[in-house]
Amino acid sequence: MDISVYRPGELTAADRAAWTAMQAKAHLHGSPELANPFLSPEFTLAVGRCRRGVRIAVVREGGEPAAFFPFQRSATGVGRAIGLGVSDAQGVVHRPGFTWDARELLRTCGLAVWEFDHLVEGQQPFEAEASGTFPSPVMDVDQGYETYLSQLRGQSPKFTRTTLAKERKLGRDAGEVVYVHDERDPAALRTLMDWKSAQYRRTGRSDRFAHDWITRLVEQLFHTRSQPFAGILSALYADGKPIAAHFGLRSERVLACWFPAYDPAYSKYSPGLVLHLRMAEAAAADGIAYLDLGRGQKEYKDSLKTREIQVSEGWVTRRHPVAIGHRARRAPVRALRNVVVSRPELFEPADRLLKKMGKIRPGRR
Repeated sequence: MDISVYRPGELTAADRAAWTAMQAKAHLHGSPELANPFLSPEFTLAVGRCRRGVRIAVVREGGEPAAFFPFQRSATGVGRAIGLGVSDAQGVVHRPGFTWDARELLRTCGLAVWEFDHLVEGQQPFEAEASGTFPSPVMDVDQGYETYLSQLRGQSPKFTRTTLAKERKLGRDAGEVVYVHDERDPAALRTLMDWKSAQYRRTGRSDRFAHDWITRLVEQLFHTRSQPFAGILSALYADGKPIAAHFGLRSERVLACWFPAYDPAYSKYSPGLVLHLRMAEAAAADGIAYLDLGRGQKEYKDSLKTREIQVSEGWVTRRHPVAIGHRARRAPVRALRNVVVSRPELFEPADRLLKKMGKIRPGRR
């Protein structure tokens, strides 16, 4: 493999265009998972402005880009997926038919180990090292919103009927309900982050927005506009007042759901569910194929989903002392976290203990 490793600012416009083109054609070649906006160059470049050690390996065949592998690297050679902990899709973006030797790629990138927690499907050289695979629910809207809603009525009739009724009641009780799919007011983004921080604290979770780099990353992506990538803030208003909002990322075919929250004063109307249905309607009209709700067990995801895709977690390692040490430290914690997250009766006490130790990164949604 002819591999060159670049810092984010060194990536040429031609390489960025080739990367985007690979994503745009992915669904035509049976690899729709590569179209996820978390795998876009814009996301990698934004992380690079907020975190150290971001690098991009470009693999060329016949002088032309064949694959792009973004990663973060420590001084000791510990590698992580870009935005590990907040990214919902990770892996190598490549052209059809391309394959690679995982350890040779790591060696060229100067990595002893590469850790991932949302590896997308179809990454066979990395999947061989996965320690677990998990469902990521999606909402299919490629056939239009009415088709999606019809499918939802078929699989969850009571949920669908109740949610639509709550939206009507919200309009009667609180005033005109208005949905803005692409809200450009930064104050609305700040409101969403305040709601989300309060939700984290209320539910005993670690506050993502207490980390300055995550706040800066979201703010940068909110202002990022390219073709076809964008940070999308969607908001639901009642009588002119914001009551629910969501910030996510879009590519040409995928809307990646990321940070949803709402005003608890309106909880009886389920504004978060109403918001997601409105998002689905607008996304369908905008040519989006599906909304990726992200890995994690949540009742609202089960109610809204039409199917599930799979993501994996684990490590790819070379024979190296750093890799052995890193895996020995991380594997028990990751395994324990997965057990307690999947067992409600264990989650609360274990969550408190592990957060005190600074070892757990609970789900953000």
